[in-house]
Order: sequence, then C-alpha cells, then structure tokens
Amino acid sequence: MQDPRERELARLLVNFSVELQKGESCLINAVDVPVTMVEELVAAVYEAGGYPQVNMTSIRVERAMAASCTDESLAVWADCDAYRMRKMDAFIGIRGIANTRETSDIPEQYARFMHGYNTPVHHEIRVPHTKWVVLRYPTETMAFQARMSTRAFEDYYFKVTTGVDYVAMAAAMQKAKVFLEQADRVRILAKDTDLSFSIKGMGAVPCAGKANIPDGEIYSCPVKDSVNGTIAYNTASTYNGHCFTDVKFTFENGRIVKASADDDALINAVLDTDAGARYIGEFALGCNPGITFAMDNTLFDEKIAGSIHFTPGNAYESCDNGNRSVVHWDLVQIQTPLYGGGEIWMDGQLIRKDGLFVHEAFMDLNFQS
Repeated sequence: MQDPRERELARLLVNFSVELQKGESCLINAVDVPVTMVEELVAAVYEAGGYPQVNMTSIRVERAMAASCTDESLAVWADCDAYRMRKMDAFIGIRGIANTRETSDIPEQYARFMHGYNTPVHHEIRVPHTKWVVLRYPTETMAFQARMSTRAFEDYYFKVTTGVDYVAMAAAMQKAKVFLEQADRVRILAKDTDLSFSIKGMGAVPCAGKANIPDGEIYSCPVKDSVNGTIAYNTASTYNGHCFTDVKFTFENGRIVKASADDDALINAVLDTDAGARYIGEFALGCNPGITFAMDNTLFDEKIAGSIHFTPGNAYESCDNGNRSVVHWDLVQIQTPLYGGGEIWMDGQLIRKDGLFVHEAFMDLNFQS
C-alpha cells in the first residue's frame, strides 16, 4: 500500500537534496526498496523536468555478484556502470536494510568487490562528478535495530528525514564552519579517549540535507600525520557483515598502530585492506536533534546530536588530507551523559561538553527537534 510520506520524501530528495534541473539525468539506485518508493522517485524526477534512470537490485543479488567475482569480472561490471554514471547529473541511492549479516561469510570477496567496483564507479565518478544523496528506507530489520515496533520506527524515520527544516539547519552551521576553517589543534577527551590532531587548512563542510538523508553533521579532516593518542568508540558498527563492538585505536603520527575490538584479527584485517585504511579521512560533529541513540546504522548514528565520528580510510576531496583507501568507515563516539560524556577542545577553547555545544560559534547547533 502506498504511504503518502513516500511522495514527500521523493520530492525532498529530487528538489532539495540533488536540486535536479530541467533536462538533467538522475540515476535512482534502489536496493531492497519497495516499488512504490521507486515509483514516487521516478514521478518526482519527471515533475522536475528530468530524465530518470533506474537500477533495482537487492543485497542478496549484490552478495551473489561479489561471492565469485574475479578482477576480470569486476572490471567488466564496473566499466559498464561507469559509462552510465558518467552520463548522470544526479544520483539517488536508497537502500532498505534486509539482512545486516548478508556478506559476513565472504569478507575477502566483498572487499574485492568494494575495490574493483565501488572505487571506480562511486568514489572516482559518482562522488566527485554528480549531485548525489544516499539514504536508507525503513524496514523491519531497522526497526529491530532501533528496538522499536515497525510502525513506531516508520514514524520516527519520517520525523528525522522529512520532518527536519534543513534550511534552518544549514543556517545554524555557518558560524561553526567559519570557526573550523580557522582552527588548528583539536583535542578529544572521553572514557578511554585522549586524542589530539590538527585540522589546519583542511576546511569544513556543513551537511544539511544534500548528500545524506537524514542529515545533521559538519565535517573536516585531520592533517594526515597529525593524529596521536587513543580513541574508544562506544557504538556498534557493522562492516562487511560483521558487527564490531568495543573498537579502540591507538595512533602514532597519524597511523593506527594498535587496534582492538570484539574480534581483533578481523578489525586488523579491515585496517590492512590497503595503506590508507590505517589513516583517518574524516572528523565530524553530529548534530541532528531528533537522533539521540545508536542503532548500528551509520547514516543515522553519525548524525546523533552530541556525537563525533572519526573515520579510518578515504578522505573526501572537499576536505582532503590526501589519504586514499577503499575503506571509509564512519565509527561513532557519543559524548552525551547517557553514553559517558566527553569534551572537545579546539585551540585551547572548550567547544562541547557532554554532548552540548558551549562555545559561541557552535551554540546555534544546539537547536531543538
């Protein structure tokens, strides 16, 4: 049955997130998403005067493609989809969460898929050369992750996606952006965490409904070799089908020299994917006031009000420290009192304490849902 909120979401994605213009082409990439949602996206693209392209698949098909892939098969697949991606002005990637462990038994093959397909098609073409947005579609699995009934989670989902004033959010981020662009030294303190690094010259990007839905973060990037100390993440994070918990990193001159988690061997295998996976590609402050708890879903967890994410792997060109990797893993530490508190300092000034911004340049980000 059609949910009228799907139409509102589709129009937000097409008209606000990617700002599709008349005559522009938009690829809708739908993974485990109901036909009704895809229909609304197609209709919204046509309403904007655009030209829709649709790719519908599932995580099970993706797993099947990855399970027996070779470098040669990936090259052919990537070449075909790279041709299409180069023709696109915009990209909407929407994915329903079916089985979060679907690729857990093929970690090496899935890593090969990420390198041989995702890197040339998405990292090298889609991200730098299209107007793009990615999001999840509410499912029973996501409701389970959030410890909610399906109906309650759907209401929550639409509240923190289409129920947000992203124009107001963007305005609230402007003073913080100016401060971050001029900042140098950052220090993060929390339980089992004492981390320092520089963001000098890296810039800052406010995120308010353009690349992600839901949204609510402002990110920068550490100078590649400047990170020293230890960070302990206090949220679970699924990567390549395994749910990692109790993740802890120790850095020396930018590189992760010690890593532990519920599975030490497996987390070190991820970090050994390539040379860049042991360096950090993003530092971000989460500030969506409607998202206050972790549910092992990156696109939600990294937006939690009072959180940070400190990301091993590839840096974005918009805040570029030069690090390159097929890995980009947004691991989250929440610093609200419920999660143990914490402090963020920049150039000797206290910016946030126990999840609440206390510096004048950032206090607009304490907006209410």
